[in-house]
Amino acid sequence: MDLGLYSTSLAVKDLAASRAFYEKLGFRVTAGDEEHYVIMVNGQTVIGLFEGMFEKNILTFNPGLTIDGGHLDDFTDVREIQATLRERGIELIETADESTTGAAHVTMVDPDGNPILIDQFL
Repeated sequence: MDLGLYSTSLAVKDLAASRAFYEKLGFRVTAGDEEHYVIMVNGQTVIGLFEGMFEKNILTFNPGLTIDGGHLDDFTDVREIQATLRERGIELIETADESTTGAAHVTMVDPDGNPILIDQFL
């Protein structure tokens, strides 16, 4: 089961200050609306900075995306991932509608309370 591109989604208090800090670490903005969130990349590391959107930091996986924001032609659909997680006994908080195709997401929490988001944009 391939979960897709991994990133950490950080809940930040001040988007501009956080962006400036991560730019000093060598990250560059690759996406976002600049008002509520930005996606930043440094080599093979991706972080998302989200102001006022999440309570906690989130481990995020994006099936079908590449490090540079491109789209893969062949990837594991989030609904297939969801079915595998259910088979393995993982409790899901939010689920994708299995009768649909395209963009959808699944959420869960690990044993330590860390939120995990599998977010398919395609």
